[in-house]
Amino acid sequence: MNKVLILTDSTCDLSQEIIKEYDIKVVPLHITFGEESLNDGIDIHLPELYKRVEEENVMPKTAACAPGEFIEFMEPYINEGYDIFYMGIGGKLSTTLQSFQIAAEEFDEGRCYYADGSNLSTGTGLLVLKACKYRDAGMSAKEIKERIERRVPRMKAQFVVRQLDYLHKGGRCSSLTKIFGTVLRIRPMIVVREGKLKVGKKIIGLMKKAVGVMTDMFLEDLPNIDPEFVFITNTTDCEQSYAEIDARFKEAGVYDKVKHVYHTEAGCVIGSHCGPGTIGILYLMKDELEAEEFDDDKL
Repeated sequence: MNKVLILTDSTCDLSQEIIKEYDIKVVPLHITFGEESLNDGIDIHLPELYKRVEEENVMPKTAACAPGEFIEFMEPYINEGYDIFYMGIGGKLSTTLQSFQIAAEEFDEGRCYYADGSNLSTGTGLLVLKACKYRDAGMSAKEIKERIERRVPRMKAQFVVRQLDYLHKGGRCSSLTKIFGTVLRIRPMIVVREGKLKVGKKIIGLMKKAVGVMTDMFLEDLPNIDPEFVFITNTTDCEQSYAEIDARFKEAGVYDKVKHVYHTEAGCVIGSHCGPGTIGILYLMKDELEAEEFDDDKL
């Protein structure tokens, strides 16, 4: 059986430390300011992106990886005897997955596998870490694909957005919605469901209240979550919100019940859509009917 390389893209929002620890390969999506194209997480990082938006009063655009970029990246590893398993941003959220599918056709059948995680940010990243565990247990790329696809529907991702400016600038909410939302202090909770971004709740009041509602949702799910990985992922200017979640996690004993609770910063692609002050909690639910079959601690 061939060795397996785990491949994702920069929207996974995993830290460099995690990427190195789990031996993950990452291809960048692109951020464009006018004619200037930058590689997400390589040429530009989130604080710099927000600074440019404020100074230039121009919203960047995001662009998927092209098939040729995937081919160029994967070819040396294929030639070294690796099979590829790829999971990146959901197929309904970007054409990046389509680019990988096109690129995979350039190689022999059975060398490149993928799963549509139907997610973004560390919702993708968490599933990628699961794929790494399966790789390290000696599974083939095909077996990893089958395991991950069973887990995709159980992924939960939700973010609270502090301000509507970036959603408005990016054309994701109307001027009227922005005005009323700002006056009423509406904090939308963005959730990923069925591979699409949706507004889960509209919380009126301070950001602290909205973060509390999101944390309550997680704590209600806590008895039924997969206890291996939980992510708290945010853009910039989230110190207070993170401290509030961290305090609630400590009070509820989350750090004793979950093996790895990671705190990561979103990349430019994700951050450009929701703006500073956005924070999320992302985790995987257990399925009792499959608990025995998918007990990772037995791998």
